[in-house]
Amino acid sequence: MSDHPSPPLAGIRVAEFTHMVMGPTCGLILADLGAEVVKIEPPGGDKTRRLSGSGAGYFPMYNRNKRSVCLDLKDPAGHEAALRIIDSSDVLIENFRPGAMDKLGFGFDALSERNPGLIYCSEKGFLDGPYAHRTALDEVAQMMGGLAYMTGPPGKPLRAGASVIDVQGGLFGALGVLAALQQRHHTGRGQRVVSSLFENSVFLVGQHMAQYAVTGQPAAPMPARISAWAVYEVFETGDGEQVFVGVVSDTQWRIFCEAFELSDFAADASLAANADRVAQRERIIPVIQDTFRRYSKAELMAKLEKSGLPFAPITRPQELFDDPHLLASQGLLDLTLTDGPQAGRQASLPALPLAMADARFGCRRDLPHVGEHTREVLREVGYSAEEVEQFSR
Repeated sequence: MSDHPSPPLAGIRVAEFTHMVMGPTCGLILADLGAEVVKIEPPGGDKTRRLSGSGAGYFPMYNRNKRSVCLDLKDPAGHEAALRIIDSSDVLIENFRPGAMDKLGFGFDALSERNPGLIYCSEKGFLDGPYAHRTALDEVAQMMGGLAYMTGPPGKPLRAGASVIDVQGGLFGALGVLAALQQRHHTGRGQRVVSSLFENSVFLVGQHMAQYAVTGQPAAPMPARISAWAVYEVFETGDGEQVFVGVVSDTQWRIFCEAFELSDFAADASLAANADRVAQRERIIPVIQDTFRRYSKAELMAKLEKSGLPFAPITRPQELFDDPHLLASQGLLDLTLTDGPQAGRQASLPALPLAMADARFGCRRDLPHVGEHTREVLREVGYSAEEVEQFSR
């Protein structure tokens, strides 16, 4: 696959007032799909650039393909410049606390009067309701939305190992923007789109809510669940490594038994059906564990791949930089880090997990430096060269 020759959102302009993960993810998706995204940063730049620890990767992961403009929105000149940028935009994205944009004069009602076609995407903690005033974070949403309960072992709620709710919230925001753009073709008017953390978390655990509705039994946390399949877990190999293996159909069970010469299991009619195998897990699993310990990780994976059975190594994130599939399929994009002790260093980060017309979406613009495009964008919205000089980076 090659980088997409004609991105579908070319010609769409986006003004992005965001920080952290949820809002920038929405902007990233639109930018990767070809939209012209202008990221409005405060003087000195988005504080997300300077996060450490688990937040150190937020800015480089979610801000490629954007232009950076630095403006003081509380200053009349910066406020007016932001309005000009918004007036020239199809979409606005924001993820600040409820009421913050309104206080600055950038609420939906005020802006839609100036720009009736504007699609205004708010990334919030909650949709309208009793919780709407609360401050939310990804972890807050995971805890109160049922996901942390389902992820950890009983009595030990555990957040997922990535900012899944922030990212999914950004994804649904982008989906709403695309739907609103389509509707604008018919109505000529924009609208407000809202995506939220809490409702996104609830949507993810909907399968467990449905399980309760169907069975009358509460869903057990994933580490304690009764699996729907007899073979569906992580196994140790002879060299001390781990591999996940799943056998999820009766046909796969027959292939599995043949591949690993489990002739007694293959001949046992009481194991032919999945439900019967689940009932006999205590008999089956120890035999499979002993069988897999006779193989190294590489040997086991080669045998499973040849058999066409579902399997996966237990991969650490840093190992994905060298993943042969990602390298061969343009799944990693080369970027130049702009902030912190590694500024100027090259990094390869995940591309949008999407292909259209047999092409991937790549990096048209490297990560922006703080205010790198301020002068350029302001000239585009009508400021003279002399007027632009009043704005510092």
